[in-house]
Formats: sequence, C-alpha cells, structure tokens
Amino acid sequence: MREFIGEDDIKTFEGWMKYQAVNVAELDEAGLALWQRLFDEAQQRVRATPKVGLMQLRAVPDEYRYAVAIEDGAHLWLTLWVRRSRKGEFFVLLPRGDSEWDPHTSYHLDGRLHMKSHGAKFVVQDRQPLTSSFRGTQSLGTYYGHGPKGVGAVCDPTAFSGVVKVPPRVLGLSQGGVLVDLVEPGCEPVPPPWKTVVVRQTFCDFVPHLVITVGNDT
Repeated sequence: MREFIGEDDIKTFEGWMKYQAVNVAELDEAGLALWQRLFDEAQQRVRATPKVGLMQLRAVPDEYRYAVAIEDGAHLWLTLWVRRSRKGEFFVLLPRGDSEWDPHTSYHLDGRLHMKSHGAKFVVQDRQPLTSSFRGTQSLGTYYGHGPKGVGAVCDPTAFSGVVKVPPRVLGLSQGGVLVDLVEPGCEPVPPPWKTVVVRQTFCDFVPHLVITVGNDT
C-alpha cells in the first residue's frame, strides 16, 4: 500500500523527495545538491503556472454537469467534472491553468471514445453507441494524481447539476482515484480497483445513468 502524499506534502523538500521515492539518507553531497536544485525548479514552475480560479461555466439548456471536488475547510477544490452535452455525449474534463494542456475524455454518440491531451489523441476506442440499445456498463476512465489546490480550480456548486464532495486526504498525488462509469438502469457498475470506496454517487437524470466512484487503498 502506497503512503498518501498530497499536494501540501510536496511543498517541503522532504515530502517532495518522498514523492519521488528517493531516500535522502542514501545520497552523497553532490546527489543531494542535484535533487535540491530539481526541487527548487519544480517549485518555481508551480508558482509560475497560471491558476484556474473560479470556474466560469455558462448555463446551457439541457446540459448536465457533475463535479468531483475535494473539501478543504471552507474551500472546495474542483479536481474533475463530467459534462453531458445537449446531444447526449459525455466529456470528462480536468481543469488546468495551461489551456494548451486540456486533458479530457470524450464519449460520442456513435460509441467512439477518445482520451486527449495537448491536442493529441492517446486513446481511441470503439464502445457501445449511446442509443436506446445501450446495455450494461461502460467506463469513461479512472483518474489518478489529484492536486486541485495547486491548479487553483475553485468549485462553485451552483454551476453544477450535482457535486461529489470528497473528504481531505482521500485523493492525492500518489493515492486515490476517481472512476467514471455509464450504467444501464438496474445494473451495477464494474467493481472499483481499490480496497475502500469512500463515496459513490449515481446520477439518474438521463439514460444511461452516470456513476462516479471515489476510493483508495487505505
């Protein structure tokens, strides 16, 4: 079982080295200096990366949106969201300050599933068409590596049809994931790959239903 490491943990050199799976005690002076330089550069990149801020989402008739947000005191940080378009197609979107990054998954009416990042498709699959003949379940992916505070994406619950709120220290950089499934009414989604399901919500505003599951191996 991997140790939980969150984005606050890697703000220190010790926590960042733990995330890199490097034992500081085994480094010589030159190695330690090299890793210290890499840590300082990583922190500079984080500070220089634009923050998303409050998501400005325009209301669209007959469109549904569902957020997965991490609770942090009075704050609610958006780590991903699912959009069902007016056409009935699904998109899983991960907010990023770099607009050219734009990582997302799309599931189209004809059954084509694409996962894209930086404008390039790295997964292309043929799935069930999104028609009245849809049966069983189809996954829209499992998403790991969560650091929404650093991204700075603030979740406004009023902008979404539903919000899956996740307690602190469940989704982190090295632990915890979000599973997104489309499910025929009356069917169970595929069992998640973790020991512990922390939260699962089913949204029945349309068919197939949308099931969002959050868990980890603690």
